[in-house]
Amino acid sequence: MIRFGIDAMLLALISLAFVAGAAADRTPEAPPAAVDAVDALRKQLGAALRGAIEEEGPIAAIDVCRDKAPQITKALQNEGVAVGRTSHRLRNPDNAPMPWMKPLLEELRDSTAAPGRFRVVDLGEAGTGYVEAIYLQPLCATCHGSNIAPALHDEIRARYPDDRATGFEPGEFRGLFWAVVPKPAS
Repeated sequence: MIRFGIDAMLLALISLAFVAGAAADRTPEAPPAAVDAVDALRKQLGAALRGAIEEEGPIAAIDVCRDKAPQITKALQNEGVAVGRTSHRLRNPDNAPMPWMKPLLEELRDSTAAPGRFRVVDLGEAGTGYVEAIYLQPLCATCHGSNIAPALHDEIRARYPDDRATGFEPGEFRGLFWAVVPKPAS
């Protein structure tokens, strides 16, 4: 009788843990404006990087990330929507994560999540935060990988002496695309 009670209690605890874990994986619906802003940033930045590398070589990609990415980001910000990218290992200190992003960086960095993973965060009166995980693509390994050409490595170090954004492998968690959007009027 006692054994049955312990087994039943263990089963109940395991069931509760499973339900709690499943609920923790659920996120609120992503705000369409945030998804659109992140998608546009990803596509425009990717196209600019591919174009620069194909036309001028990998050193030109540094200029895209340093000069063109902020222009793309600024152009995408409208009607209260802010958008950008960040990482747990920064190259450009201007991309430092906001406080609400730091736990998400840690969570996703340590997960084995598939690409496309996102989170939605209620930021109170500041709006709604949205992040999508960035996983290193093979092209990005040119500047962020573990085997960077010496001339390119020297150029990165010259422009970013405190660079911490190398040593990644394709498929590895690289950082976050993020957006903050106003809450819909009630």
